[in-house]
Amino acid sequence: MLHKSISGAGERYNVIVIGSGLGGLTSANRLARSGHSVLLLEHHHQLGGLAAWFKRKGHIFDVSLHGFPYGMIKTCRKYWNREIMESIVQLKKIVFDNPQFSLTTTFDRQDFTNILINKFQISQATIDDFFNTVAAMNFYDDQSMSTLDLFEKFFPGRDDVHRLLMEPITYANGSTLMDPAITYGIVFSNFMNKGVFTFKGGTDHLIGMMTDELVKNGVTICKNSRVDRIVTEGGKVQGVQVGDRFIESNTVVSNSGILNTINDLAGRDAFPDEFLDKVKTVRVNTSSCQVYIGIKKEEKIDDIGDLLFVSTAKKFSSDELLDMNTRSRTFSLYYPKTRPDHNRYTVVASMNGKFDDWDILSNSDYEAAKQAMIERTIDHLESYIPNVRQKIDWLEAATPKTFHRYTLHTKGTSFGTKFEGLDISRSIFKAVPGLFHVGSVGIIMSGWLGAINYGVIVANDVDGYIRGL
Repeated sequence: MLHKSISGAGERYNVIVIGSGLGGLTSANRLARSGHSVLLLEHHHQLGGLAAWFKRKGHIFDVSLHGFPYGMIKTCRKYWNREIMESIVQLKKIVFDNPQFSLTTTFDRQDFTNILINKFQISQATIDDFFNTVAAMNFYDDQSMSTLDLFEKFFPGRDDVHRLLMEPITYANGSTLMDPAITYGIVFSNFMNKGVFTFKGGTDHLIGMMTDELVKNGVTICKNSRVDRIVTEGGKVQGVQVGDRFIESNTVVSNSGILNTINDLAGRDAFPDEFLDKVKTVRVNTSSCQVYIGIKKEEKIDDIGDLLFVSTAKKFSSDELLDMNTRSRTFSLYYPKTRPDHNRYTVVASMNGKFDDWDILSNSDYEAAKQAMIERTIDHLESYIPNVRQKIDWLEAATPKTFHRYTLHTKGTSFGTKFEGLDISRSIFKAVPGLFHVGSVGIIMSGWLGAINYGVIVANDVDGYIRGL
């Protein structure tokens, strides 16, 4: 049964999952299919975390950038169901446009190889060596090499090539040229398999299908149910407190941010000092800004591409992408083909951002900065959709503060933590038996595919823990 609030939920469960991002949903689903009683608690009125959507004036807007690697097909077939898998379709028209180059690609290894040879005059041997190197990267590789070091090794002095290779990944997981090369290589090589894919029907369709599967497998779902505290006693998990109600469980999976989980939900006094010393090293990753653009029902826009990585900045810079006045953004185009039976056009502009830049503003300055961001975005979009201002009937913007309000993530991060967060997430159950974490950590586990795969990994850990009790 699907519940709208905590009332009516049972008093004890084998597992309580806090948060319904794709990692939390997947963990809940896997554990229910393994025979465990699972309670899923979500503070928001809808499921999905950053895989969310909202409706305005007849439009449906996906919140997060829509694009993930081919591996999602196998993952969804194996860990969700065939219906979800069959909703995955390829985005075949990825556009790059900036002062250094303009091109259209299918964003797969073969097409990228042809572009690097013919447009950038890179040798086949160098390209093959680069692709083979990043494809062989794994979690346990040396972290001392930065992404910039990697690029300079294969493409010295070629900041145009660096831009081509790096810009999409920065938008995908918030990584920078100074982050460990493995945080770039693992993600990039996944995309280079067969290109970029998305869910036909939109995020609302995906989460709807996932919700049906959860209910079928017996997961109790409670929305509008914010967990106030993960209750521990004797160094072990005992359950959670939701308002004035205590719900018992020896096992809790937090899909909240890793720092939120430690500092706010469980409380620092639940952890040994040596674990907290390691937590001090964890850096929160950056956040996002978005502008949601609805096109009038009577208007149409030409097919200008599925994803547009566009910039007027002369050269690529991680700092420039994070600047409040950035000249770089991604346009996600939603045509009627994207959402069948919903004959509307929408555009979502995505930019990276820093929470502190927005948090220090007064209320009036904050609203003015949002409006300025919208104006810059529409001015930029005019280059690709002439007279688009006359075609728009809805405009709305989100900032890192918006993401913080709806997700409760520390500093509104949309990309979790830097690489060191992964070890903390993976070892938290050793510090407090029965407490597990799933979510965007270590950059690699961000993005839709990373979140689902991490959900599977954590569910396997939880299953083994419960069976050993």
